[in-house]
Amino acid sequence: MVETLSGLQHHETFDVVVIGAGGAGMSAALFAAIDGAHVLLVESTEYVGGTTAYSAGTTWIPNSQHGPSINPDDSAANAEDFLRRAVGERSSAALRRAFLQAGPQAVAHIEANSDVKYRARPFHPDYLSELEGSTLRGRALEPLAFDGRRLGRHFALIRPPIPEFTVLGGMMVDRDDVGHLLNMTKSFRSLRHAVKLLARHARDRLNWPRGTRLVMGNALIGRLLASLLARDVTVLVSTKLEALRTNASGAIDGITLSQNGERRQITVTGGVILASGGFNRHPQKRRAMLPGADPTWCPGAPGHSGGAQDLALAAGARYGEGALSNAFWAPVSIRKRADGTIAVFPHFIMDRGKPGMIVVNRQGRRFLNENTSYHLSGIAMQEAHRTTPSVPAFLVTDADGLRKYGLGMVRPGGKGLAPFLADGYLTQAATLDELAAKLGIDAAGLADSVARIGAYAQTGIDPEFQRGTTDYQRANGDANWPGPNPCLGPIARAPFYAVRLYPGDIGAATGLVGDAKARVLNRDDQPIGGLYACGNDMQSVMGGVYPGPGITLGPGLAFAYLAGRDAAARAKAASSGVGAGSIPGSVSGSVSVEPAMAPVAHAAARAANEKIV
Repeated sequence: MVETLSGLQHHETFDVVVIGAGGAGMSAALFAAIDGAHVLLVESTEYVGGTTAYSAGTTWIPNSQHGPSINPDDSAANAEDFLRRAVGERSSAALRRAFLQAGPQAVAHIEANSDVKYRARPFHPDYLSELEGSTLRGRALEPLAFDGRRLGRHFALIRPPIPEFTVLGGMMVDRDDVGHLLNMTKSFRSLRHAVKLLARHARDRLNWPRGTRLVMGNALIGRLLASLLARDVTVLVSTKLEALRTNASGAIDGITLSQNGERRQITVTGGVILASGGFNRHPQKRRAMLPGADPTWCPGAPGHSGGAQDLALAAGARYGEGALSNAFWAPVSIRKRADGTIAVFPHFIMDRGKPGMIVVNRQGRRFLNENTSYHLSGIAMQEAHRTTPSVPAFLVTDADGLRKYGLGMVRPGGKGLAPFLADGYLTQAATLDELAAKLGIDAAGLADSVARIGAYAQTGIDPEFQRGTTDYQRANGDANWPGPNPCLGPIARAPFYAVRLYPGDIGAATGLVGDAKARVLNRDDQPIGGLYACGNDMQSVMGGVYPGPGITLGPGLAFAYLAGRDAAARAKAASSGVGAGSIPGSVSGSVSVEPAMAPVAHAAARAANEKIV
């Protein structure tokens, strides 16, 4: 059920309220609803999906029911040892164990009781594959494709993917589709697959504003939305959380919401689950926690303004400490679209790790291993910039590299370059000296870096940065490359090309401290009754480390499972008249808690125009 706020009664009661309709928030709402709770899901923007809708939808859950078919030798002990080596003291070992235990349960429970379905990728290595306990397959799950037409008019609620990640005006493609499209002139199987995709998209565009075959993060959000609607969960979009109401014992028992001039006081019996996406677009917190990172470099969806966290902090919560970084990172390139909006393109796997690609700083020198994870690459850019201008950095290739792999928003094939050259997104030059001059970097340094990488390509050994020395790094190279190292190739054939790279924050790692039930803890390490956090609102169990694919969505799902079910159980206990001693924060009386600092203004809310049941 999707409603406008005016459709709710003043002081209407819900068992569970979830703030934020990204992957974690929608999952928490669904888990509570599966357990019979009366649930309200609140989203500040006009779309559901959050940054999950932009993502690949990969969910890192070791030892799920799908894992053994791909990797029967994995175990919970292996995963725990791997995280201990990767994360160490940067997060609580007890919380990591809670995640590893709850994750498989969450997958089994959501698949058995909803439209959400996963499969394990046949080959998707942990990013820190050099560590003992890592695996090459079985831990990374992806959602099955979803037919958006099943949602009818509610399809419009799903946040569309980043346009630059689609083709032909809104057709979504996943990594398998990309392979078929690139190989369609060489393989009948790929041609058949491509023709089927194109025919489906052509039919879609007769009746829909974009393709309805949803894959990756959009598929996960579509499946979650269908499941929530089937269980009569009330969904409010373009709605702002203004206050948390606490009772005399400090427990949360209500909230204040606003939408398009309307305000409502809502009573909550089981709990409020915060899943609003973190602090990344909170101006004050961003300056303090991500110094030097321009907000225009952030590729995340709007909405993660930190306002919900302000309210939680005012109610006694606290931020976690000790993470490697306050955020997760990726190198991004930036381009102004024709409509004036800014496209921020994360460089995950398609270009920078391929042979014939290097990343250099203002001196024209390489300063990192181009095949490390996007998170480590983003951190390396910032660390290098402290001593040598490295932001922006420059991703450099030649005519062969551009044709084979593309370059950021420039697609493989080497055609259609004129618009990218005209607006300066792509720089082209006949010689390396000319490229250096256009970029404003040292020509001698660039020439030397290119000469070195050419020599390394012949030997297969990169003595400077050990590029292509782990399974993960080699997986992101080119398996068909004829040289000795799939990550190393020469840059030799003119013209030469480059795009500028910036460190973009793709999600928060620092969040509210919680326990093994996702209950938010106060400064005395005691649960704040009725307050939960999951997703990027919760302190990451990965401690700011990025050990594998989907390590934000995986814990997001696991702690959504713990929060949703605990809040639903708390509501049931309250309705059954369990004594106050058994339900934290059940003392009568209330006081409104306002944020310590004014909430950041959300993007202009666009209220829904009608009530849909």
